[in-house]
Amino acid sequence: MSDQRNGDRNRKDEQLELFRVNDKGKKLTTNQGLKMSEDEFSLKAGERGPTLMEDFHFREKLTHFDHERIPERVVHARGFSAHGEFQVYENMKKYTKAKFLQDPTKKTPVFVRFSTVVGSRGSADTVRDVRGIATKFYTEEGNYDLVANNMPVFFIQDGIKFPDVVHAIKPEPHNEIPQASSAHDTFWDFVANNQESAHMVMWLMSDRAIPRSFRMMEGFGVHTFRFVNERGKAHFVKFHWKPKLGAHSLIWEEAQKISGVDPDYHRRDLWENIEKGNYPEFELGVQIIREEEEFKFGFDILDSTKIWPEEDVPVHLIGKMTLNRNVDNVFAENEQVAFHPGHVVPGIDFTNDPLLQARLFSYTDTQLIRLGGPNFHEIPINRPVCPFHNNQRDGYHRQTINVGKVSYHKNSLAGNTPTPASVEEGGFEHYQEKVEGKKVRARSESFKDHFSQATLFWNSMSQPEKQHIIDAFSFELQKVKNRWVRQQVVEMFANVSLELATTFAKNIGAAPPKGGGSNVVKSSPALSQMNTNKTAVTRKVAVIVTEGFHGSEIKFVLDRLKDNGLQPEIISENLGSITGHDGTELEVDHTMLTADSVIFDAVYIVRGSAKSSRYNKDASQFVYEAFQHYKTIGATHDGKSWLEEEGLGQSEGVILNDNLEVFVDKFVNGIAKHRHWGRQVDAY
Repeated sequence: MSDQRNGDRNRKDEQLELFRVNDKGKKLTTNQGLKMSEDEFSLKAGERGPTLMEDFHFREKLTHFDHERIPERVVHARGFSAHGEFQVYENMKKYTKAKFLQDPTKKTPVFVRFSTVVGSRGSADTVRDVRGIATKFYTEEGNYDLVANNMPVFFIQDGIKFPDVVHAIKPEPHNEIPQASSAHDTFWDFVANNQESAHMVMWLMSDRAIPRSFRMMEGFGVHTFRFVNERGKAHFVKFHWKPKLGAHSLIWEEAQKISGVDPDYHRRDLWENIEKGNYPEFELGVQIIREEEEFKFGFDILDSTKIWPEEDVPVHLIGKMTLNRNVDNVFAENEQVAFHPGHVVPGIDFTNDPLLQARLFSYTDTQLIRLGGPNFHEIPINRPVCPFHNNQRDGYHRQTINVGKVSYHKNSLAGNTPTPASVEEGGFEHYQEKVEGKKVRARSESFKDHFSQATLFWNSMSQPEKQHIIDAFSFELQKVKNRWVRQQVVEMFANVSLELATTFAKNIGAAPPKGGGSNVVKSSPALSQMNTNKTAVTRKVAVIVTEGFHGSEIKFVLDRLKDNGLQPEIISENLGSITGHDGTELEVDHTMLTADSVIFDAVYIVRGSAKSSRYNKDASQFVYEAFQHYKTIGATHDGKSWLEEEGLGQSEGVILNDNLEVFVDKFVNGIAKHRHWGRQVDAY
């Protein structure tokens, strides 16, 4: 029985194995399998003559190269992916008949693609942007795609406006500037004149837009879907991914520096941690509302610019996803994977959310041009683990070899097969909802409150988070050249918070708002990252050390840090190995040329006998920058004395102790806090 339960997972691995090719040690051939004796020179009419049309190998090789790149995604172009598995905690039969949510002993294979929205494939990972977290479940009933973002709302309410918001936020067409940034005139002009965007812009200006890691960000399905059980009873549902490591962010200056130091920061972090066995884990949560409660809230539950506050509609954790294998080939898997919110299984259905309705059309249309035709489902990464049978034929890149003469329904020559499956046989049946009304182009009155939840978000932030939002508005709008656009934004966000709008108005040279204010006093603690899970596990620690260090001391600390799940990396004057005063040797991972404090979560200073004044200067700058970014800094013995001399010894989050047991415990606990916001960064 266990073999059967894990059949889908094994089947997907076996399916992908058929397409894996290792060319090592093989003879060179053409794509038709013909072995070639030469691959350095084209066929010519004489050694100095022109290349001949007859050279089929030359033409095949160049033609393939010319077509190696497919159009990048209009949005979510910059992404990275991983394989894994999902396991439900409990039988969800009460709410849904989806089989992958029934059996707690069954593992369903998944493929997850993380992405930024605005930038091109060549943009940096740590830009201020929305992040995608799209998950393909390879279930026994077909592929189910949960296409989520790391923010629970969106800029617009109706999908007909999606081209408008994307055109506005993309680089401006007259000079193709700026890349992967919302800090320009056209985006903020859109915001000021499309005020339904207020709530989403608050999220975009918050720390959520610059996550510390793909492994440390929440995911939200954004839309309202339906669960439908075997009796046909439906419930409204929203989907959440909750990272086991908690939701944590960079700070803005740090994010900007990382874009230059390591533009691949997030994909490198994901790749390296999976390779090390630090498998990212996300719990799947659901918010559920009974159909009879649809209109009991002070907002429309189908409005994609609104959340369901977790204090009003609790998130119930129903399963866990573990990402445990990196891709074999980024193009074949990460680039060719095709997600679609319309890829559902029995037990999951849609609602009348007008943004969702538009996406049900747009995603298929997009894949047709990106992946060259209607057969993108046959690409290995997109193939379901269950067999598929229908009367669709031919088209670009068809791989299925259909036998027989019949490709239509109804028929008698093939016994009228393939035959539609009944509901009892697992056939999908759309939820029967009564729909009536005049044909109109209009928006429901229940969608017209654009500011209440934006204020709820502001009220829910801690003081450091509020300051970061003010700073983000100030930075973005200082990049906007048009004074009138800046002033419009000030007046708009005065409806969210007078404090917010008045403060950033001064920073951007705009007049104070003429009115505004909000009567909303409610807050939602779940919205603040201050209330997230806090752990030091998998955090990177920069260990600054030079020749002559206390060998037994550092070995003890490094071992204890690793025991606590941290990842220490040695930084010294030169690569190679360094030796302590007792003969202990350490292998150096970085020098100050290749390391930067912004790519580490904490710093441990051991010191020793650094001979280079340049190294000492760089080390000082390294520590000061970590201090400015509110990170945990620890030191023992020589390092402790050095920090005290630098005047940092009495600051919050600076751990100085020669008792190594005590030091490690305090240091690890400090790192788990992520940042020390009470620190006065002007102390030095």
